Amino acid sequence: MVALHPDARRDGLRAGFALMALLFALAACLAGAGQAHAAMYKWVDEKGVVHYTDKMPPEAVDKANVELNKQGIPIRQTDKAQTPEQRAAIEQEAARARERARAQEEIARRDRALVSSYTSEAEIDLARNRSLQTINSVILSSQAFSEQLSKRRVDVETKKAESQGKPIVAVLDRELESIDAELVRQSDLVAQKKRETVTITAKYDADKQRWRELVAAKAVAKATPPPAGSAAAVVPAAGSAKK
Repeated sequence: MVALHPDARRDGLRAGFALMALLFALAACLAGAGQAHAAMYKWVDEKGVVHYTDKMPPEAVDKANVELNKQGIPIRQTDKAQTPEQRAAIEQEAARARERARAQEEIARRDRALVSSYTSEAEIDLARNRSLQTINSVILSSQAFSEQLSKRRVDVETKKAESQGKPIVAVLDRELESIDAELVRQSDLVAQKKRETVTITAKYDADKQRWRELVAAKAVAKATPPPAGSAAAVVPAAGSAKK
């Protein structure tokens, strides 16, 4: 038998201990991995009975469940699968929410434009009167034209009565048809402009009321002192820091 040098024996022992430590560490890792995958699932069936299983059965895959670790601590939650009707309802509600947000943004945009466009109620009245004056000019022009057409119609009717049995009667009939059609168009135009007058008047009245509300709200906000302790409340007045 060959005797080993003391240093060689010590090196061999250290190598053996290192190998054993490595094996123990590997075993611990494998055991931990096994525990990590040994999860439990908590779920409720159609009758409301709570179940604890190591895997989800096929009939419960779409149900809400909670995954538990080895110590029973929840580590992941899965919500119940939504039906097509539920998904459609959620999408509709989201669409309504987006529409409400757009409407609110449009109101805010109009308010900003209203406040920046006018500095007094008199300016709103002036803008309204200018719009109404333009429409009124169209109405007056149409009414004057209709009066001329009506006079021409009387003349044509008289000439037609005097020309019975002559070829010119057919020409006069066509002119009367043209005059009548134009009178209808002018009447429709006047009616349309009168409706616009009502709409514009209502619009500027609403603008004036809204402008009053915005100006009053701005004045109240400006006059209201900031809450105690806020940054604005602790700012000293000019020169107050000087002694």
